[in-house]
Amino acid sequence: MLARVQSFILQGIDASPCEVEVDVDERGLAKNPVIVGLPDIAVKESVERVRSALQNQGYAFPIASIVINLAPADVRKEGPVFDLPIALGLLAASGVLGPRGAGARDDSADSEPDMRRMLFAGELALDGRVRPIRGGLALASLAKARGLRGVVLPADNAAEAALVEGIEVFGVRTLAEVIGLLKAELELAPAPSI
Repeated sequence: MLARVQSFILQGIDASPCEVEVDVDERGLAKNPVIVGLPDIAVKESVERVRSALQNQGYAFPIASIVINLAPADVRKEGPVFDLPIALGLLAASGVLGPRGAGARDDSADSEPDMRRMLFAGELALDGRVRPIRGGLALASLAKARGLRGVVLPADNAAEAALVEGIEVFGVRTLAEVIGLLKAELELAPAPSI
């Protein structure tokens, strides 16, 4: 199954969109996941951080053929910011999360975060904590420019991102919080605008 999660590429102080596509084929032979789209070493290493974070938060890492594409393919991707979007893509492609979050109703567009209308970024610790990233303000500015509802990023970056008015900023501390937010099992108020 294919899942898409929206993130960003930080180039200097500017952000541009990055679509994280995750294809989980349980019919194929299980092999090491492949990341394509000009990833650097830190991005390639994200598979192991994501694997440990999922397992330590009580979720299974898919035993399948996995391809992760970071689009656009012709722009270099750097750093661990893609850990969180990759983890969410794996959960969505495995059926744990839907595009709106598992269990979300179609008529709840104004009350529950929708993965399709949010940007996600964050480095994952092996235990599932979400570590701070560079570019929280740029991420929020990109979300606003694209007409999206908001961003989900590390709690340590929430105040910075909240400087951008007109979008919701959800600061999270763990992968489990993000999943609870998307499944509407956790009430998490957006960070107040400054």
